Amino acid sequence: MIKNLLPLTALLMGSAFLLFAGGVNALILPVRGEAVGFSSASLGLLGTGWAIGYVAGCLHVPSMVARVGHIRAFGAMCAIASIAVLLSLLLITPWVWIPVRALSGFCFAGAAMIVESWLNERADASSRGRIFGIYTMVNLAATTAGQMVLTLGDTNGYFFFVLASMVYCLALLPTAISATTTPRPLTQVSLDLPGLWRNSPIAVFGVLMVGISNAAFGTLAAVYAARIELGLNDIALFASIPILAGAAMQLPVGIASDKYDRRKVLIAISLFALLADAMFLFSGATRPLIVLSLSALFGATVFSMYPVIVAHANDHAAPGTFIQVSGGLLLVFGIGSIIGPTLAGLAMTSLGASSLFAITGGAHVLLVLFALLRLKTAPSVLAEDKVAFQSKPMARALTPETAALCADQAERDADQPPGEIAADTPAPPGSRE
Repeated sequence: MIKNLLPLTALLMGSAFLLFAGGVNALILPVRGEAVGFSSASLGLLGTGWAIGYVAGCLHVPSMVARVGHIRAFGAMCAIASIAVLLSLLLITPWVWIPVRALSGFCFAGAAMIVESWLNERADASSRGRIFGIYTMVNLAATTAGQMVLTLGDTNGYFFFVLASMVYCLALLPTAISATTTPRPLTQVSLDLPGLWRNSPIAVFGVLMVGISNAAFGTLAAVYAARIELGLNDIALFASIPILAGAAMQLPVGIASDKYDRRKVLIAISLFALLADAMFLFSGATRPLIVLSLSALFGATVFSMYPVIVAHANDHAAPGTFIQVSGGLLLVFGIGSIIGPTLAGLAMTSLGASSLFAITGGAHVLLVLFALLRLKTAPSVLAEDKVAFQSKPMARALTPETAALCADQAERDADQPPGEIAADTPAPPGSRE
């Protein structure tokens, strides 16, 4: 295993730097924006801008890479993301921050896709699952570290903007000086909503609701924490603990969804999420220990829904369509991520901080109702016909390349047109960027 990982060190380092900078950037903006008096609606639009840029990056970066190559495109993504962070420092106004945040989302998606494309090329069939697991752990640790680093200094100055900018630049160095062979072209996934709906209506509707809920919370959690007067350390924990809790729940949720009807598992998770929504809405809790405990319950539920939905969709998919289904659902999640922060920001401006959880709760109620309807109208999948559950990182950090990286080797081979090189086939000797 160590022999397989050594050639991937540069890629994993680049990904770690990328996610660390993304973690810093994602938290410093709402914290600083709240401190200087941005409205909740404006701060919500930061998340909307990010989601628009991220979806656009997933759709358009593959053609850019085809024109200029992986290394040049990755360098451009990191450099533009670095400039975007500094521009946010120079011009502290929502009318600049919102489009700049969209630019950051575009660059972040593009850079992540390129790293995953490289990993995909270098991983062989026997080690793919372990490499994907290590990649996920690296990204989780880097994101959490990026958010927690805000506890070490003054968020009212320039330090954390400059730090994020510098680390984005660091992210391009490992791949720029690496002698890794040129990867295959990036995966391109078209958004076929009618086809996805025919495959699994609950997957399409569910992932849309999860996108609304998770993006609203991911964008405005820090704003909510600041409004109930948590300290900076607790704000950073409030943003990080849900991610860790969601990661910890992947294994038990995966076991349950492989054993029982995944729709029932999704309903159960959604009901626990509704419990957390209701506690935030009606308890009026402001003590840090209680609020952080509720955030753990919230994260354990909402961040474990997405892989259950993807697994259910693939239970119904035709063989060899894993990448198309997973990638298409990711783009539907992106649509939800555009809607959620906008609704939540407007609600928080008009009705107060806790209305964030009215939006997330509304999404979870609709998800439960639709899942119950589907239970009555569609038969369950037999256990022997289910695909294997695969844990996934936070959906906002996924790209269509993630689906390619974790796809089963048999399905990957089935997807290859006759005469095309299989994804695990090494590039011709001497091919370099």
